Amino acid sequence: MDPTITTTLNTTLPPPLPIVAANGTMYYLDPTLYSPFVSPGGQPMVPIATEVARWHREKENASIHLVHLLVTCTGAIQTGNYSTAHGNLAKARKILEVITTSTGIGRVANHFADALAQRLFPTYSHTSMSHLPPIAPTDLHNHFYDAGPYLKFAYSTANQAILDAFEGCDNVHIVDFALMEGLQWPTLIHALSKRDGGPPHLRITGVGPHGDKLNEVGIQLTDLAASLHIPFSFHALYANQLNELSYWMLKLIPGEALAFNSILQLHRLLVDPDADPAVPAPIDILLRWVSNLKPKIFTIIEQEADHNRPSLLERFTNALFHYASMFDSMEAISHQAAGGNTTNTLGEEYLRSEIFDIVCGEGSARTERHELLGCWKERLVHAGLIQVPFGPNEVRLATAQLIHATSFSGSGYAILECAGSLALAWHGRPLYAATAWRANTASAMTDTKRHDPGHRGRNGSSKGKSPLARDGYAGGIVMM
Repeated sequence: MDPTITTTLNTTLPPPLPIVAANGTMYYLDPTLYSPFVSPGGQPMVPIATEVARWHREKENASIHLVHLLVTCTGAIQTGNYSTAHGNLAKARKILEVITTSTGIGRVANHFADALAQRLFPTYSHTSMSHLPPIAPTDLHNHFYDAGPYLKFAYSTANQAILDAFEGCDNVHIVDFALMEGLQWPTLIHALSKRDGGPPHLRITGVGPHGDKLNEVGIQLTDLAASLHIPFSFHALYANQLNELSYWMLKLIPGEALAFNSILQLHRLLVDPDADPAVPAPIDILLRWVSNLKPKIFTIIEQEADHNRPSLLERFTNALFHYASMFDSMEAISHQAAGGNTTNTLGEEYLRSEIFDIVCGEGSARTERHELLGCWKERLVHAGLIQVPFGPNEVRLATAQLIHATSFSGSGYAILECAGSLALAWHGRPLYAATAWRANTASAMTDTKRHDPGHRGRNGSSKGKSPLARDGYAGGIVMM
């Protein structure tokens, strides 16, 4: 700045201002240090509010451009134009270098950019945790449990449906399609121990792939049941695919009440909607098998999302919006729990692995085939099952447990109820849907029609649009 102008400005400024710090030390703020930024009238040359507004506009424009580049990159990959895809991805990377990737759109976009890079360059590792030892799926599952109310909602709604179905039964048997660490069952065991008339004899069959520590979990559950004086037995059932299960593996006992429990597992048995309808899909095989065993209750929790499209671009776009809501909701929880620390690395890695599967996997390599509730209802009815609706008591209980899980209300979470189904939602967008079913013993469906894999499409449902889309959750909404 011109020295004469500086001198003029300095003559209009007040003398050094004394400032007393918290420790009692006195400092003097010299106006000459900031005189180049002050107009002769003593006001900032650029109003702060204007600067903040400009910064927000630039950030918003950068975010919109970032999403556009990622979607355009995906479309180029789908058409085989890998040069254009690489160019768009490189531009997206440049934006990610200058915006925050620890929160907001930058956070979720960073994961999708890594997934696109993995698809373009599969020989290179694009994992965010390559510096750490391999993490077991059960460990990621446990951290995701701690990261938010998602699995807590799943476990509590399923447990309530099972308790209601087992009322008055003396011998009960639960088949858990994914035991993991058995986090769902201590709460149910405690509830059964307090049942009027005494607890029933409880059997749990825990299913898991080879390598899971099913027996260790079984020992822990056995010790807990013994401490509560509940007759209990546990059976470990190793299976890499649920459609590999057979009747004899369950060791069923005549007269016992049977329940099946599936938490985020059935979508793994789906195939491409346009696959050959002449070949039974794994999901058809499993659901008919369950229906034929006539369980008193079959509890199902699935992602409320549309990620089973043959088109990569459709999958990518749907997943981007879904996981933006997931990360936003997770950030709100971790921010409140940690007093501003929004990082839950392993819980976030759980979702990241789903994103990579949706974006990078094709054919049998893709297992995260999430579908909307309407498709699941149609498929389950076709398999010979009828829905057991969740009532007002379940809605109130789920709401109370959600408040407990999130530790505060007004967080943006909600329990939505529609036609007997419950959903965990974030700002009105359903994230996970819970339903309960039982065998339709009065069904007039013939065995021939029931076992026709092409009767309603490759996955046991029609190929049309789901009758219950995201906005299908109306009425009975309980907002947090």
